[in-house]
Amino acid sequence: MKTLLVFAVGFGAAIGTTAAWFPQVVRTWSTRSARDFSWGYLALFVMGVSLWTAYGILRRDPVVIIGNAITLLLVISVGVVKARERDDVTQS
Repeated sequence: MKTLLVFAVGFGAAIGTTAAWFPQVVRTWSTRSARDFSWGYLALFVMGVSLWTAYGILRRDPVVIIGNAITLLLVISVGVVKARERDDVTQS
């Protein structure tokens, strides 16, 4: 029972923190703007989420791995929009 409770809490946390990025990613892609994000923030967040993913791999914890890997992809997608935005400005 205790193992199931730990899994449920971890799974709930992973869903909550990962799902929190979906509205921002949708908005960023629909407006094609990521001006509200600094490169410093994105870099630090990618580093943190990458380390959490690595930690999950080392611990063999699928909840930590999957939750953070999905979050990492979402944050990288915001970085892609920001990079494209920067390219558009330099080409104008």
